[in-house]
Amino acid sequence: MKQLIFSILISMIALGVKAQEMDALFISMPDQNIPQLENAWRKDLIDLYKSGKDARLKNTMNGFSSLDSLTANYMYLQVTDRSSIEMKLLPLVNNTEIICMVRTVNGPVADSRIEFFTTDWQPLASSDLFTPVDADWFIKEGTDTNSNAFQDAASRLDMSLIQYKLSPADLTLTATYTTPLYLSREDRKKVTPFIKESPKVYTWEKSHFK
Repeated sequence: MKQLIFSILISMIALGVKAQEMDALFISMPDQNIPQLENAWRKDLIDLYKSGKDARLKNTMNGFSSLDSLTANYMYLQVTDRSSIEMKLLPLVNNTEIICMVRTVNGPVADSRIEFFTTDWQPLASSDLFTPVDADWFIKEGTDTNSNAFQDAASRLDMSLIQYKLSPADLTLTATYTTPLYLSREDRKKVTPFIKESPKVYTWEKSHFK
């Protein structure tokens, strides 16, 4: 982990990367990271948002994208009707920061993917910064996993769908198990007794979500 932080700092110094706020980072985002919105459209969305108007524009997929939240270190963008992007600046050391990006797709149930970048949009290895929650974490403690009832319920959980959400207010990341929502109402009733009611909450600590 220390080697990772050192590598990030060296790359930032070499590139002359300065601290930036989220609006500037959104504009400088490489187009391949958000093909639905060209650079000029991103600028327009920010201008609309800052002017207090409805920050909503037509995108390249013949739908609409809307900028719903923007602060100095956080952004929430509804990219399409079924997809969104959240971004948060996370502090390292010596006043340096990295970008955490959460992409969520509702198809029809929310499922997320997490990526990390330097503020110059160089990709970082997620495995060094974050450990995805396993679906087994959401099973209630004390569950008799050998019981027929649990085995029957678990057979319906044949995929792992997890929605991640960044907090605008602090350095936390919330993981919600959404696989049960994908099931029929009857199957959901069978699995619900075995699933924790609370999500998993990560906290950013120096260089890793824990």
